[in-house]
Amino acid sequence: MNCNFLIFCHIFFSMHLTHELELFPDHRVTQMLFKEVKNAAGLRQSAVEGKINGALINPTMLVNPFQVLVAANKAVHLQKSGKMKTRSLYSEIIFNLSPTNNISEAFKRFGISDGDDSVMVVVVHNKDESQLLADITAKVEGRQIPVEDVSSLSDSAKIKKLYKVTPQEEKCGTLLDAVVCRMATKDVM
Repeated sequence: MNCNFLIFCHIFFSMHLTHELELFPDHRVTQMLFKEVKNAAGLRQSAVEGKINGALINPTMLVNPFQVLVAANKAVHLQKSGKMKTRSLYSEIIFNLSPTNNISEAFKRFGISDGDDSVMVVVVHNKDESQLLADITAKVEGRQIPVEDVSSLSDSAKIKKLYKVTPQEEKCGTLLDAVVCRMATKDVM
């Protein structure tokens, strides 16, 4: 899938992945992936209390980092246009990953739970906020791995079931194509 229409990709080949949003060039979306996380409950509580400025996502429901980038791009657009369906930019990112319009279901499926041992952290920031990323990384008690490795944590069977991906679809496209299509069309279905 070609993402040029959505974003100008500015990728740092380190443990995190940062993209500049084409329509909002003052915004960057950075994704950081952790496994062997020991403090998921504390992280989740900190996010609920607004002490973590980022979206905490269950990576088992992610096919590819592009899926998160699509959700974040849509969330920034809805925030700028005053049309968010949730209370914050980060909850909107989690909601936008879902194929349905049920907010609580989106958090159940895509947000982290107390017992999770992996987390994808997504931060929307300007180019001068690198300290923000370091602060969040310091709060996670786990091992950071390259974001590109998210598929090694994915549960393809659960993803296919949630997004109702048919075998016929997989013959003519990828799982990522089907997932992004469901995310993009949920507002019109």
